[in-house]
Amino acid sequence: MKTNTRSFRATALALAVLGTLAAGQASASGFQLREQSVKNLGKSNAGSIVGKDASNVSLNPAAMTNLDKNTLQADVTVIDLSADFTGGGRVLGSPAAPLTGGNGGDPGDPTAVPNMAAVFPLKGALEGMTVGASIGAPFGLKTEYENGWVGRYRALTSDVKVVDLTLSAAFKATDGVSVGFGLIYERADVTLSKAVDFGTAICAGAAPGGAACFNPAFPIKPQQHDGGFVVSGDSTSIGYVVGAQIAPNDKLAIGFSHRSEIKHDLEGTLDFTVPGAAATALGPVRMAAFADGDGGARLVTPSITTLSISYGFTDQFRVMADYQSTGWSSLHDVTIKRTNGTIVGSEPFHWEDTDFFSIGAEFDINDAFTLRGGIGQDESPTNDTHRTPRLPDADRMLYSIGASWNVSDNLSIDAAFQRINIDSPTINLPVDAASGNTSTLVGSFAGHANLYGVSMQYRF
Repeated sequence: MKTNTRSFRATALALAVLGTLAAGQASASGFQLREQSVKNLGKSNAGSIVGKDASNVSLNPAAMTNLDKNTLQADVTVIDLSADFTGGGRVLGSPAAPLTGGNGGDPGDPTAVPNMAAVFPLKGALEGMTVGASIGAPFGLKTEYENGWVGRYRALTSDVKVVDLTLSAAFKATDGVSVGFGLIYERADVTLSKAVDFGTAICAGAAPGGAACFNPAFPIKPQQHDGGFVVSGDSTSIGYVVGAQIAPNDKLAIGFSHRSEIKHDLEGTLDFTVPGAAATALGPVRMAAFADGDGGARLVTPSITTLSISYGFTDQFRVMADYQSTGWSSLHDVTIKRTNGTIVGSEPFHWEDTDFFSIGAEFDINDAFTLRGGIGQDESPTNDTHRTPRLPDADRMLYSIGASWNVSDNLSIDAAFQRINIDSPTINLPVDAASGNTSTLVGSFAGHANLYGVSMQYRF
């Protein structure tokens, strides 16, 4: 029994960190967000780093030279995820009993993702150099399942916020070549929760094979003494983004950028809730394993490499394409340490690097209005063996439309809509008592996401 109770304590922060990485399944694969620019949203991110857009501060600093005026830009995208789970599971024991509970409802409430950027071309002796700053959310989202759902022992709430402050500079080497560099100050803030099946853990540990669970005289029963935990943690760290752009003429532009991995040492707290009957059965010595406490873990936000191209067939019609590689394999595992430095466990991640492709087009109706659209394909880093309900992620297709209204020489407004169709991801999780999971979970998700964006750009 002591081994089981310790396993809950040792892996609680590990599960929280895994939940951190699993919360952002709506807008891009993994927990990535690509909503830095509503203009890019309207063409499925095709040509994302070669446009006349202030979001280049964080996407490709070299392309800031495309703006010849001081530019302020604000973008807001609302991500509305809909997902339905069908399935169930069984708790540890002999014989195993079915999991109780519903399907969890729709875990994705509409979530607003804001981004702001400012670009300033320098004059005089510094002409040819451009500087900029941006604040935005490159990763994270929120999912929340209903209390008592069938997968409550794997996930309830995942609330993840990753915010970047990026300061960038670009230099125009020639009329057609520019390079840029940005420094990223990143903050990660995480709150996770899940239910804990103390009933199964206690009665299964009281006799080999969990026989005590099915002894009428034993006072503790599976799924009748649920507790829970809430984990909160935060961290700040530094990374960088570099980029280049080649535009040999007014028709063609090619951009390249690379965003670095950013390594975080999360510091957090763990808050357990143990029902009275379970606390009595555990006793004061074993209850010490569930005392609130501090811990830490390493979290790595992945590298992102992007190649963009834009070609103008006429003065009014342009076609763009994007390729992006995200280095999810850096998340090979999460090692958990106590505050004294003792390693208490390691959770494998088994994610793979992913590729993203998109193609889009823009058409200038006149000087005031531009229409755009695009289609994209995004791979998932997850796999059927290790996918969890915190990240019911799968490959997806993106379909986008958008428009710009140039209100005046100084002011423009953009709007976009994107539909994301997600392949049905399956869940097939076995009992893993060493990680505190005393039940299976088997099923599938059906879902999609709708994204609505608006932005304003002011030039002076």
